[in-house]
Amino acid sequence: MKSYKDLEIYQEAFRLAVEIHHMSLTLPKYELYEQGSQIRRSSKSIKDNIAEGYGRKKYKDDFIRFLTYAQSSCDEVNSQLSMISDIYFKEEPLIKFMEDYDVLGKQINKFIQYVESNWNK
Repeated sequence: MKSYKDLEIYQEAFRLAVEIHHMSLTLPKYELYEQGSQIRRSSKSIKDNIAEGYGRKKYKDDFIRFLTYAQSSCDEVNSQLSMISDIYFKEEPLIKFMEDYDVLGKQINKFIQYVESNWNK
């Protein structure tokens, strides 16, 4: 693995952040800077924490810390999605996004476990 871009969790986080960005721009104008901004920032935070952690991969504890931040941001996105879905997408809930972020959170958790037990051995 030459780069954080080679990590499947990064690739998925990036893909989802782009989709969340576009979805958030469909919110009512008054929400673009409230709920929309918050979900854009938290979704982009996942990929950014994976990238920053990878940049510190020489230091296992730092790598794990940033992966944990990514996982926490994943939970935050799901919380935001629930709120946005209930308020603005009642007829077509954002369930697919929520499922995708659940899967991503599990993948990040498995990667954290891998790093904890196998990194720098």
